[in-house]
Amino acid sequence: MTASFAMLSSIDPSVSPEGGSSLIDAMAPPGAPGIRPRWTSSAKSAVGTSADAQSRIWFTISHGILNEVYAPRLDAACIRDCGLIVTATDYFSEEKRDADHTVELIEDGVPAFRLVNTSRDGRYRITKSVLSDPDREVVLQDIHFEALVGKRSDYQVHAIIAPHLVNAGAGNTAWSGDFKGRPMLFAEGRGTSLAFASSVPWIARSVGYVGTSDGWQTLSRGEGLKSEFQRAENGNVAMSGTLDLASTDGRALLGLGFGAQPEEAAFRVLLSLQQGAVSALKRYSAGWKELQGGFLPLDEPHDPKQLNRYRVSTAVLATHRDDASGAMIASLSIPWGFAKGDDDLGGYHLVWPRDLVETAGGFLAAGANAPAKSVLDYLMATQEADGHWVQNSWLDGRPYWHGVQMDETSFPILLYDMLLSADAIGPSEAKHYQQMIDAAAGYIVRNGPATQQDRWEEDGGFSPFTLAVEIAALLAAADAMEAAGKSSLAHYLREVADGWNEQIDIWTYATNTELSRKLGIDGYYMRIGVAGGDRASSARSLIPIRNRADSGATLEADLLVSPDALAYVRFGLRAADDPRILNTVAAIDALLKRLLPAGPYWYRYNDDGYGERADGAPFDGVGIGRLWPLLTGERAHYELAAGRPEEAKRLLAAFEASASPGGLLPEQIWDSEDIPQRELFLGRPSGSAMPLVWAHAEHIKLLRSLRDGVVFDMPPQTHERYVKNKPNSAPIVWRTTSKISRMAVGRTLRFESLEPASVHWSSDNWSTTTDGVCNATGLGTFIYDFPTRLLVAGDIVCFTILWTQQDRWEGTDFAVIVGE
Repeated sequence: MTASFAMLSSIDPSVSPEGGSSLIDAMAPPGAPGIRPRWTSSAKSAVGTSADAQSRIWFTISHGILNEVYAPRLDAACIRDCGLIVTATDYFSEEKRDADHTVELIEDGVPAFRLVNTSRDGRYRITKSVLSDPDREVVLQDIHFEALVGKRSDYQVHAIIAPHLVNAGAGNTAWSGDFKGRPMLFAEGRGTSLAFASSVPWIARSVGYVGTSDGWQTLSRGEGLKSEFQRAENGNVAMSGTLDLASTDGRALLGLGFGAQPEEAAFRVLLSLQQGAVSALKRYSAGWKELQGGFLPLDEPHDPKQLNRYRVSTAVLATHRDDASGAMIASLSIPWGFAKGDDDLGGYHLVWPRDLVETAGGFLAAGANAPAKSVLDYLMATQEADGHWVQNSWLDGRPYWHGVQMDETSFPILLYDMLLSADAIGPSEAKHYQQMIDAAAGYIVRNGPATQQDRWEEDGGFSPFTLAVEIAALLAAADAMEAAGKSSLAHYLREVADGWNEQIDIWTYATNTELSRKLGIDGYYMRIGVAGGDRASSARSLIPIRNRADSGATLEADLLVSPDALAYVRFGLRAADDPRILNTVAAIDALLKRLLPAGPYWYRYNDDGYGERADGAPFDGVGIGRLWPLLTGERAHYELAAGRPEEAKRLLAAFEASASPGGLLPEQIWDSEDIPQRELFLGRPSGSAMPLVWAHAEHIKLLRSLRDGVVFDMPPQTHERYVKNKPNSAPIVWRTTSKISRMAVGRTLRFESLEPASVHWSSDNWSTTTDGVCNATGLGTFIYDFPTRLLVAGDIVCFTILWTQQDRWEGTDFAVIVGE
């Protein structure tokens, strides 16, 4: 066969391998463009990739088959699934639906997997080894089909694959074709191509539209594969092939490869099939063993026959990392993907700055400084011009959602500080990150402390978690400023942090509520301190929440409780035995704790709506929040901070017990009666994301914290400043978005604005006046400190504002009363 003919035959299914006309009269499969595309289960049983950077492909496994495969980028899902169908006379069985599944690591710490699918009717067993080629973008499945009833020749085994090229099931084209005389199945869409080939001959190949003419449909109807269906254009398509296992003892090696062109994908698959699974696995395992060897030995004592859960977590973190950019995605899954299509991607294969830094912390806890540092470099490259980071993005920094979450701008500063403490950043390198820190700190002081959305991408206001991260970040940034010789900036940042820390109770501690009275406590930190339409509201006006409640306002609906309040301890702002923390723990446990056979778990907050519906139907914008294992890990860290390591270990066991049989930690677990038909079982993973990489990072950090006897990622600055010591009183800040009306005796009143201004003021009812010019801080804010420390109770500071750039007077007088 000539090279020119081989290239032609790879893209033209009407030409046979022999070079003559096709023996089959090709026809377009009916039913275009197919049913509305859907993704698949997010409850993964395994995820994997090569440890070698040259192989840019990631795979997932669920229900005994290959699910989404991502290539050539970590944020580009390219298939829905790839599984096997077994047929015989009057017999049809699909392994993912009609078999019981087991999955195990082929080797400890190496994410290559052995799957065993045994039909529930006892007629067959399929064993697979699944891994990716460490040299190229190919996933390999080494399969062995065994007949348990009758002879192998009684059965036919068919492979079926659903292309969803580059995050979409619609608009794909599939065809049967050859490459260099090797029959394959091809698909392309949105600039990416795939090729699917087998080490054994194909008895038949077919393509069609999902739901009407695809191989699943024709096989289930007893019609076999329709070989005349050779090309399906521009739709939701599927490809099928019948494997000739007669001469191979039921064995075949399947290769799924990707490339920019069909020929490139086919060439890669052909190389992988030629080199074989044994060679690939040897090199794949060697790469992972080298990688695992670089992590700290935080392994728990365990039975060698059982999972090493620490190595599962380190493998999960590394599998979700993009070597080219240094970024990591939140999960190789799409929550409730089986109910989601192209118009509602909902995927977690995106970069969230918060999850990214939490995951980098997991690497640091495992002693892997280099990948954590690459995260900081990625963040520096993707920071927005005004200093913040977008809520989430694709790997290249393109925004996906556009919400603003202040903790996501604060976390990168904390990562810098952690890397500095771990000696992953040397003194000479520190200045390289100074501009990033300056910009982020400036954004925080200009736009904090309230956030438009909390860490769950939901409500805005004064969130304890966000406040804790912001304040810790400001102190870390102040240290960086000090080291860079910017002492005045460092002093200003510490004053801002101290001022916000003083206000925590006013903004987020609720008293005299129905719940506090019921529990016999004076109050508790609530999930969100209410903010109005502006960046701040009356909750920031120094009027305590308790007084607003006492005034007769009905606030119970707003006073949600959340374990997020324990961030005040985790980030070093409050002691674990602070009375208000203890009160909050009582409220959290009364409303949100659920004791399951494996141990205690917690809900995110009361009235959470993110989770399956009451009947187990998938979340579709409406649902009921379920239990989060991550919160059990966070509670364990609180218990460790409180000096109760044995309780922390008990919670670690509960945390680990929430995992899948393969050790993957889910976003949520089911909290109600079993619903077998929906695969929902008490205490087992729900239909939300699995694995949740943040949860695996928390698992690693908890192991490190237990080993060290201290909370691994607690910022030292906050604990030293607010728990061990008490700083001097910070200025009381007045802004146009936060117009305070009263201040304590002996405090400094500070006017702060986001543009140049001067103030015309008096403390004796305008008998005498003073004009003060605001000083630029260098971070986009301008401040003037009124000399109010010597004023006595009853004095009133009156002032108005001249906006100097506009040469415009505010036109209103403002007053702040000095109180007791």
